Amino acid sequence: MKGYAKAFGAVSIVNAIAACRGAALGIDLYTEAHVEITDKTQEVVLKSENNVEDSSLAREVFRIIAERLGLTEVGALIRTSSNIPVAVGLKSSSSSAVAIACAVLDALGARMQDEELLPLVAEASLRSGTSITGAMDDAAACMLGGLVITDNMRRKLLKRVEIRDVLYAVIHVPERQRIFTRNFRKELLYPMKRLIEEAFRLALEDRYWDAMTLNGLLHAVALSIPAEPAVAALRAGALGAGLSGTGPATAAICAEDKVDNVREAMEEYGGTVIVAQVSNKRVVTGGGL
Repeated sequence: MKGYAKAFGAVSIVNAIAACRGAALGIDLYTEAHVEITDKTQEVVLKSENNVEDSSLAREVFRIIAERLGLTEVGALIRTSSNIPVAVGLKSSSSSAVAIACAVLDALGARMQDEELLPLVAEASLRSGTSITGAMDDAAACMLGGLVITDNMRRKLLKRVEIRDVLYAVIHVPERQRIFTRNFRKELLYPMKRLIEEAFRLALEDRYWDAMTLNGLLHAVALSIPAEPAVAALRAGALGAGLSGTGPATAAICAEDKVDNVREAMEEYGGTVIVAQVSNKRVVTGGGL
């Protein structure tokens, strides 16, 4: 029994760590997962193309889905590949978790509704230590595409909006900086909680780019990460810009005719600049490929 799934990446609109409610936006970076079910009870073997992925997340995703389906005497060989940079705030773990979960279901010939599967992915992220809140906002954006708003504490999708305009995320990734969730000090964000909640309110009012900018600037200040790339992107015509997740990557959303200006502005700060289209694409499964 074999399965395949492709999940996409995302950037933050509102980080959920401080207030347990968040928003995220799908982009067309991706993770692919191939799953083969084995007869080795509860044994999960992960082979990651970039060789840096934490195998604990893959194990927990498989186990929690197997538990839900009542399967206790099977294991899995999981292979993943991705073009999403790891530990920079671009939802590599959520994309991987969603891709693996959907590939497992594909291999087993099983289906789950979004409202059932998303909380399971969030629970696996918590169990593995790869997320502080379960990152349901990030997982929903990777699974469903578009712009999503979630209550991570209640494990509930509050809103999903398809982005009708052709927009791009221009992403600045500093050199040699990585921030792993299991090492993150969430208390650094507590002084900003009230203002982060204000950013969440803006997102609920459909002022997504204002929410993104306010959230990003607040997190940059709280975490002592430079905000200059975001400010430069805004000056160059971005609709919204700010730190994605806990960084260190900064994402700027802009129309196609502003991409070159925004990219050039962000390139002034060294590192790598990635351009990805904003995506409404849902996770793709392969019918047992």
